[in-house]
Amino acid sequence: MKLILAAIIAYLIGNISFSLLIGKLFFKKDVRNYGSGNAGTTNMIRAFGAKIGVITFIGDALKGMLAAYIGKLLGGMDGCYIAGIMVIVGHNWPVFMKFKGGKGVATTVGVMLYVLPIPTFICFVIGVSIAFFTRIVSIGSLIGVGLSPIAILLFVRPFDVKLLIFSAIYTAMCLFKHRGNIVRLIHKEERKL
Repeated sequence: MKLILAAIIAYLIGNISFSLLIGKLFFKKDVRNYGSGNAGTTNMIRAFGAKIGVITFIGDALKGMLAAYIGKLLGGMDGCYIAGIMVIVGHNWPVFMKFKGGKGVATTVGVMLYVLPIPTFICFVIGVSIAFFTRIVSIGSLIGVGLSPIAILLFVRPFDVKLLIFSAIYTAMCLFKHRGNIVRLIHKEERKL
């Protein structure tokens, strides 16, 4: 019962869209009407500037950390993993936004910073560096998140199969949400920031 409660709470937390809130409260605009139509950090940068994008990223990351924390309180590490997945699901497919959310990278980073701070920070720095030098956010996001299961295999001792499965699930969600970006990257058509 506690695990189900953790999942529901986390999903609802994931539904809190900082991009939508900031856009409507401060600019009276819906970010989904601009750029890629995505309710996430990159589109916020394109629509309202870098500072607003960073604030959005921090908000989405913090909700990931909060959900993971609540999940752990309710159900230990199993609750943490379930809540971590569900907050990302809530961000990506929010019921209150007709299932049109973001791509979950910031929320994933927040969850993983709570679960594994140092390996996540390393993956995050690598991802941001790649995005900065290529000016292609999607490739930095994909590599940063994609390195996470590898970092777990390399740095987590003793081996934790549940943690690895958890990382595989959120990595798969990231790949799925970026499938259009992957196609554009293959065809060298991805937009630069």
